[in-house]
Amino acid sequence: MDTEHLLIEIGDGVARVTLNRPERRNALSLGLMRELAGVLRGVEAEQDVRAVILAASGSVFSSGHDLNELRGRTAGEYREIFDACVELMATIERIPQPVIAEVQGVATAAGCQLVAACDLAVASEDARFATPGVRIGLFCSTPMVALSRAVGRKRALEMLLTGNFIDAHTAAEWGLVNRVVPKGELKTATTALAAEIASASPLTLGIGKSAFYAQIELDEARAYSYTKEIMSLNAMAEDAQEGIGAFLDKRTPCWRGR
Repeated sequence: MDTEHLLIEIGDGVARVTLNRPERRNALSLGLMRELAGVLRGVEAEQDVRAVILAASGSVFSSGHDLNELRGRTAGEYREIFDACVELMATIERIPQPVIAEVQGVATAAGCQLVAACDLAVASEDARFATPGVRIGLFCSTPMVALSRAVGRKRALEMLLTGNFIDAHTAAEWGLVNRVVPKGELKTATTALAAEIASASPLTLGIGKSAFYAQIELDEARAYSYTKEIMSLNAMAEDAQEGIGAFLDKRTPCWRGR
């Protein structure tokens, strides 16, 4: 796929998609958001791709929406921009492959939302996170959807109402990222995590990710009712039977994605 704002590498079961607007601090322009959603939809159909790393060029992960696009527009134009943002975040959740954010520098506003929307996140020690829209009169309303689900109400509201930064270790403590690594080890650590995930059956990964998001908002009884049916169907899959057999036979499984 030809892309203007992204770099794409695929190998060893992992797609590395890199935001490539370093001169604009990887701001999420309408064009970039549409490109990224389109690339992710393309990856969805690639069974050989079992995990996605979302990285960024330069010293900043993403500064959020491109503010040049948020001046003097009509209501319809604003809706178009925020519709594209919501569609991007929904696409990250919807595709079967786990998406891992690889975060350096700052991730602010919709850039912080992008991290929160990813299934997993690895941050370098220099990473910082904020939702500072309140300071420029544009409350981070769409970012708070993903943020509040990642870190909880009180912590999300503190970030949203003050606009203050939190550092990488606080982000890990709060659940916004999974782990923090030295700056020079960020790519290696993220790649290792992606490779570990990519060693699993693509069918099983897709079933598990979809089931996770389906059950997370249900009460416990309904969550169990739903997931027991999912496990029953999963158990009949060829990859499940292969995996169980390989474990019992003490051999490496051969996944077929079905």
